[in-house]
Amino acid sequence: MPLDPDILKSCMPIETRHALTRRDTILYSLGIGVGIGEPGGAEALRFAYEPELAAFPTMATILAYPGFWQREPRFGLDWRRILHGEQSVRIHQPLPVEGVLVGRTEIDGIFDKGADKGALIYSRREIRDEATGDLVATIIQGSFLRGDGGFGGSAEGAPRPHSVPERAPDVTIDLRTRPEQALIYRLSGDYNPLHVDPDVARAAGFTRPILHGLCTYGVAGRAVLAGLCDGEPERLTRIDCRFTAPLYPGETIRTEIWREGEGRAAFRSSVAERGVVVLNNGLAEYR
Repeated sequence: MPLDPDILKSCMPIETRHALTRRDTILYSLGIGVGIGEPGGAEALRFAYEPELAAFPTMATILAYPGFWQREPRFGLDWRRILHGEQSVRIHQPLPVEGVLVGRTEIDGIFDKGADKGALIYSRREIRDEATGDLVATIIQGSFLRGDGGFGGSAEGAPRPHSVPERAPDVTIDLRTRPEQALIYRLSGDYNPLHVDPDVARAAGFTRPILHGLCTYGVAGRAVLAGLCDGEPERLTRIDCRFTAPLYPGETIRTEIWREGEGRAAFRSSVAERGVVVLNNGLAEYR
């Protein structure tokens, strides 16, 4: 059934409030694998230990999160056929490790691919510090609505993916995940049973539960931060990608990085054991 853009837009904006604690900040870092293999290393001491605790940049994806809002009946979407296709995080100032944040989610664009091809929808969430009103981060999420195309809209103007160079990468970093990784990451707010329950995973066509896409994104972010920013979170200002395939907890994420000029790089992540690309068209900007 095609969507109704007017109904969709009339339900916006969605406003959310998030009381962030230092424990939440540490839990997110553990969820994306900080400390695996080196619990006393520099990364773990920075992102998972209180004395000089810093928030990992990709944590912006869970701040003032509105939840799976497309599932609500008022939007009139075929939510069972929605795929998370793209993710962009733009960081305007270092993320806080605690405090109250407010989010405002709106529709950034709707594109009609056709009745048999679905639709694309981009939402934008601006996250601000409640106390100061300062803009902390902007989150843009692209979703593929497989069951909602053919509403008479245009397919023109959709964002174009960032190209990955056809040459050897400048940096390659392998980071392994743990078999129980999804059990930890879900505690940061994504409780989809697809990532935990074997029966649900099999019903969806997978041999076992898959890792959250945003957890894979966070692990790739760790590689980008190490490869481009010497592990310094305040230097990373943007990280975009497309989700292309699932990853199973326990597999190794291999991230290849290409420097493209001052403060800009492309990246791609794959499963080292299977050679399957899980994140593509990656773009990072940094100081």
